[in-house]
Order: sequence, then structure tokens, then C-alpha cells
Amino acid sequence: MSRRLDQIPIAIDQLVNTICGGWADETISSRAYRMQGKSGKFAKLRKLIDTLFFWQDNHCRSAWESEKNRLQCPPELRG
Repeated sequence: MSRRLDQIPIAIDQLVNTICGGWADETISSRAYRMQGKSGKFAKLRKLIDTLFFWQDNHCRSAWESEKNRLQCPPELRG
């Protein structure tokens, strides 16, 4: 049950990102990090998100690395 409760906010995050024109399986944090060099609004968004998640160092970068390494997938679908 705990893992399911952890997954719900991520699913909502991915839904909002998709509605805003992003990839379906990417969080807003990952997208902000990936797009920060291409758009000033994403650079500002990344700074805002990293500030909101102050207890995590480089939250957006960590989210992007997790997506890149497919850590959000079940172990049998990684790599």
C-alpha cells in the first residue's frame, strides 16, 4: 500500500506535465531540468521546484537522472 501511495502524486505530476505539452512518462521536475538551457521559463521553474524541495539536493537533476536511468520502472523493465 505504501508504494501505491508514493506513486499517486507522481502519476498526477506526470498527468499535469502531459497536459502542459510534455512527455507522458516524465515529471515536471525532470522536464524543467532537461529544458532549462532551452527556455528561461524552465530555468526559473527548475529553481522554484528545487527551492520547494529544499530538503533534497538538486531535486530536478535527480528526477531527470532517475528518468534517464529508468529508475521509475519496475526492475524487470530497466536497462
